[in-house]
Amino acid sequence: MSHVALYRKYRSQSFQDLVGQDHVVRTLSQAITQGKIAHAYLFTGPRGTGKTSTARLLAKALNCTDGPRIDPPEDDPICVDIASGSCLDIIEMDAASDAGAEEVRERVVEAAQYQPSYCRYRIFIIDEVHDLSSKAFDVLLKTIEEPPAHVIFILATTEYNKVPPTIRSRCQRFEFHRGSLQDLHARLTYVCEKEGLEAEPAALAAIARMSDGAYRDALTLLEQAALTVDGTITLAHVYDQLGLVADEQIDRLIKAIVTKDIPTIITETEEIYRRGRDPRSILESLLYRLSDLTRAVYRIEAGGVSDASVEASLAASAAEIGAEKLLLLRSACAEAHKAIHGISLPRIWLEAELVRISQVMSTPEAVAKVERAASTPVKTQEKPATQAPKAETKAETKPEPAVSRAVVEPPAGSHPDEATWRRVVMAVAAVSKTAALRLPDSKVIDRKGEHVMIEFKNLSAAEWVQSKLPLIKELTTQWKAISGEDVSLNFSGVGVGIQAPKIGTTAVESPLEGERLVEAAKDILGVKSSDPAAPSQTS
Repeated sequence: MSHVALYRKYRSQSFQDLVGQDHVVRTLSQAITQGKIAHAYLFTGPRGTGKTSTARLLAKALNCTDGPRIDPPEDDPICVDIASGSCLDIIEMDAASDAGAEEVRERVVEAAQYQPSYCRYRIFIIDEVHDLSSKAFDVLLKTIEEPPAHVIFILATTEYNKVPPTIRSRCQRFEFHRGSLQDLHARLTYVCEKEGLEAEPAALAAIARMSDGAYRDALTLLEQAALTVDGTITLAHVYDQLGLVADEQIDRLIKAIVTKDIPTIITETEEIYRRGRDPRSILESLLYRLSDLTRAVYRIEAGGVSDASVEASLAASAAEIGAEKLLLLRSACAEAHKAIHGISLPRIWLEAELVRISQVMSTPEAVAKVERAASTPVKTQEKPATQAPKAETKAETKPEPAVSRAVVEPPAGSHPDEATWRRVVMAVAAVSKTAALRLPDSKVIDRKGEHVMIEFKNLSAAEWVQSKLPLIKELTTQWKAISGEDVSLNFSGVGVGIQAPKIGTTAVESPLEGERLVEAAKDILGVKSSDPAAPSQTS
């Protein structure tokens, strides 16, 4: 007899044998017991979680000789045919290969018109249904909307969002969950006992963690490890078989990165390369280990899978690194794992990337600086006044001329509005290099009502601001955002006052003409009525 893969050999043959999907089993069992059988079901969830197996179990329960019943006997002739795939009334279709409209019309729509050969229902199981073309969905829609009484559809998909709403709305949806580490470990232990395999608990725990919640993947990894070992399946053998790096070596690499030990980073990386691991495997091993350390630093239990001594060692290592650095390192490695796919020299790039990461992991201050740089910039006006000193660090990291700390912290005895003005300057200088050079040499010297007087050290700077209407508008907008006040900004330099033009619109019903035009011209030019140079209205 030919070899049967473990995931096929230990596929669930009854609802009681279905692991980790109790919510699905409970709902389907109640529906079958009460005779409330739907004409279409939609099973969604990650790969390897039992969607297709459950579809076959449901087909057995509905078509067994004494059914429908939730516990059909295994030796029932119909159930035997369904399990072997030879039942003529159970039509399985893989939409990934048969995605066209003609295939759906021939294998589903036309076949649905005929009565079952010897079963109670003719059941169509369509796997990866999201791969059907739009035309195929159109062909399927009418039949799935109003199928004959003897037809039941069971659709399975890993990408629920790709199934058209017109199909989803006509199906009862059941969502399958990823397996927990405890459930996966228990299943692997059960299979090892049945197969006579010896395995370390830590090795099975590693396989469970690397299967990413998929029972099928877990059994495949177990079989792969069992085929290449003589005797007990050890943790080291699992790592070698999967191309990952031992925890001890990864721990040394993590410690070197955190402590800025560049020679150790280089030597450990070279040693891992020598053992045949590629850069992507190194990053994957780092991410797996960092995941364990994150769980340990926040004291999240592993569900009874790990040994107590292992958990204690993890907790000690995580506490030594610290939560902030641990999360930052995990984020940096995740970004590197995403970027490495497009790198032409991944080995050299990864070595340089790990060194770069270590540079920002050396001190808590560096961690805070990197976190601010990596996060989305928050507008200055959205921060409370008590957080204004934080702008110093961000400004000092820029090579361009930046606003100094003195701009943020007004000197003692300054005008009450000076703090607001300096925050306005910070906000505008962050987006304009020219404004960052000119605005710091200014201060609030007076305020009367909504009119605020800003004094510059020289007249040219005041005149420059006066000529930039968009800049004046941004300054007043930032002032309102910070203080909640509408103000009119006026500028002076070397004792000469310059009033900023008002930013606004003129009403259509009140055009500028006659005396109003003259007053507007005086207002823009800053000319007083008593000035002999003031323009006069001509008759």
